[in-house]
Amino acid sequence: MENWQSLVSNNTNGWHTYGKTYAGKAWSVNNNVLYFNPSVEDQTQRGDLVTNEIYENFHLKYEWKISKNGNSGVIFNVNDDATKYQYPYLTGPEMQVLDNSGHPDAKIFKHRAGDLYDLIASKPETVKPSVEWNAAEIILNNGKLAFFLNGKKVVSTIMWDNNWKKMVAGSKFKDMPDFGKSRSGKIVLQDHGDEVWYKNIVIKKL
Repeated sequence: MENWQSLVSNNTNGWHTYGKTYAGKAWSVNNNVLYFNPSVEDQTQRGDLVTNEIYENFHLKYEWKISKNGNSGVIFNVNDDATKYQYPYLTGPEMQVLDNSGHPDAKIFKHRAGDLYDLIASKPETVKPSVEWNAAEIILNNGKLAFFLNGKKVVSTIMWDNNWKKMVAGSKFKDMPDFGKSRSGKIVLQDHGDEVWYKNIVIKKL
């Protein structure tokens, strides 16, 4: 695929755990599938997984499946300064990864799989049941943001305009002064305490 870069091959090279210089052992790759194991013996090996590289305008494709009742997410435009921001979600918006049929977040509007978390509900809902693979895409180009899930566009918005500022002001992020403001940043796979799998993660700079 021309201009596409694979972010996961047979190891976690190119990634690190948030706040660390290496990828914790809770994240492992087997047969090109990236797996998060929350019950890893050494809990210091857990944490959100962050790309080493910064991305600005990009088209990200990936597949995910979540454990029963599980929760995770893909966060982007993250400021990778753990000394200033305790968590990646303090700076980066998220495409939700969730078992809609089992996790309590599914009862909360704008917290379901495919949503721009706490900002825009995905429509139509195209998510598959837990432990089935979903194909997702995040496209960000000069402020135009689109999410696709299983071949359908489910979210479309413009970042950083007045409407964006109003959405953030009406969300749980309203007291996070640097949320959703960066024009570029790292991509993050969330450790939300549940098993999750990712594969075929590729990105193209736009």
